Amino acid sequence: MMKHLLLKAIRNAAAPRRLRADGAKSRAGMLRLLPLLAALACPGADVAADFPDLRAVPPDLTVPPVESRAPAPGRRVRMTTEGWEHTAVYHAVYLPSDWRPGATFPMLVEYAGNGGYSSPFGDVSLGTVEGSSLGYGLTAGKGVIWICMPFVGRAGENEFNAAVWWGDADETVRYCIATVHDACRRLGGDPRRVILAGFSRGSIACNYIGLRDESIGALWRAFFCHSNYDGLKVNWPYPGADRASALVRLRRLGGRPQWISQEGSVSATQEYLQGTGVKGDFTFQALPIRNHSDQWVLRDTPARTAARAWLQRVLNAP
Repeated sequence: MMKHLLLKAIRNAAAPRRLRADGAKSRAGMLRLLPLLAALACPGADVAADFPDLRAVPPDLTVPPVESRAPAPGRRVRMTTEGWEHTAVYHAVYLPSDWRPGATFPMLVEYAGNGGYSSPFGDVSLGTVEGSSLGYGLTAGKGVIWICMPFVGRAGENEFNAAVWWGDADETVRYCIATVHDACRRLGGDPRRVILAGFSRGSIACNYIGLRDESIGALWRAFFCHSNYDGLKVNWPYPGADRASALVRLRRLGGRPQWISQEGSVSATQEYLQGTGVKGDFTFQALPIRNHSDQWVLRDTPARTAARAWLQRVLNAP
């Protein structure tokens, strides 16, 4: 009975909140019964556990494994961009099941969360391109080329995929730009419809890497940021984590749409953005779950339905 109530609560999640450039807000709210239900199910649970576990809703999608094969429709493969062939750097490319030669497709470029993370609820992040889920969950593997991009680390002359933070941020930018251009040229990516997405570290990267300068910032039509945001916290251990630096990057957004979601509550990010004075097309979605994870997109919930609707809106915009 309690499991049924938790599942029902997740399925009836609140609608997203949207803040347009004119500052108008649409209706918002969280399910008030969720903390009560979680407390009944887990007596003595702490604040972080005051929401249901996402696993109360079974997944209806399974992310394809990364293979060392040639790209093909419905296949997710490991690739390295020209110029990095003699390094350990690589990315993962998924061609949608409806891909065909000569056609053009929008692209979703994704960055993963930090590696070495685990939560008391069984959530794990390895910080690898193989471990990402957002692009597949948002598209169900159709209609969009999905690229999981690495953060490029450097040690002397050696380059590799960095599992924690940015590696060499400038080299990460260089690899990303080259890879997006290559995918447009060889795989039919539409350069006018490229979305940047990320979870946790990857969510911060939407601005920290994606708006680092004008050269990379010009690639993106919109941004999908789940569970963290550039400038929200200032004690991260890397250069440019301060709010003054984050504001410089944010001002490069130029009114382009951003989806911003967070487990529990998204109010802290909303308040931060309102305090910057930067106007934008922000859509806020609080997820009534306790999990710091990107796995929610693999489940049939109102939040995923809203996220997919947002993606179609920005891809179909003039």
